[in-house]
Amino acid sequence: MATIAFIGLGNMGNPMAANLVKAGHSVQGFDLLPENLRTAAENGVMVMPDAAEAVEGAEVVITMLPAGKHVVSVYRDVAPKAGKDALFIDSSTIDVESARKAHEIARQHGLLSIDAPVSGGVGGAAAGTLTFMAGGSNEAFARAEPILQPMAGRIVHCGEAGSGQAAKICNNMILGISMIGVSEAFVLAEKLGLSHQALFDVASTSSGQCWSLNTYCPVPGPVPASPANRNYKPGFAAALMLKDLKLAQEAAQAANAATPLGAHAAQLYHLFNVHGHGGDDFSAIVNFLRGILPANTESAAKNSEK
Repeated sequence: MATIAFIGLGNMGNPMAANLVKAGHSVQGFDLLPENLRTAAENGVMVMPDAAEAVEGAEVVITMLPAGKHVVSVYRDVAPKAGKDALFIDSSTIDVESARKAHEIARQHGLLSIDAPVSGGVGGAAAGTLTFMAGGSNEAFARAEPILQPMAGRIVHCGEAGSGQAAKICNNMILGISMIGVSEAFVLAEKLGLSHQALFDVASTSSGQCWSLNTYCPVPGPVPASPANRNYKPGFAAALMLKDLKLAQEAAQAANAATPLGAHAAQLYHLFNVHGHGGDDFSAIVNFLRGILPANTESAAKNSEK
């Protein structure tokens, strides 16, 4: 078993760290928010006063942070303090350029690293069924795989540094586009007098089937486990979907790739967020497409100023 530093114990990080503890690893954790540290302690994580102390004696350093600038900043801070054989794993969803900067910082200190963003949401993090998309050398991946296993349903080595982030933003662009397509179909079906169940029964077993329909259906009823049956309490918040779609558009512009549907999906989720629904599950876009969601005017005003 390994000693693991886990930096970033939010909605995703805390259950991931808890699964590492359950697997028998010793986890030293840090987060800026006291409430996240309290939850981590309840899950068996040894809470540390700062990130630098968290990495002391750690064989593996895992980060789960909001944005690329945070990852790069933490790497610059803690890489010099890490043991000479420490492995760095970043499971944040960030831009490819920042991921490669983080790899370079690790390399400069003689450390192996992988970027390993995840898919599966909070539910997957709690269940230990996340999909990890890993980018880095074969040597780094071989060391990381057994560490990731207690948190994972699937682990895929996508290529060299930054490849995990590339796979994640491409996957989530597909997800955002497909959820809008499925939602539009249900809105049209309602106008045509077709029941939710009837459309689901046909499309889920025909050429319209996809994860956004079969597993995460955006209307109540057909898939009992979907957020639509819990008033769209987020498994994956609309604000996070917008973040990923923006990352995809930034990457598309840098690579000179045509992604017109991705761009339109980003615009729709931007409007959804501006109207105060960033905290809703991303599948609640169906209500926005119906035009029945009232704007949260206070949140909309704040978002429009950003």
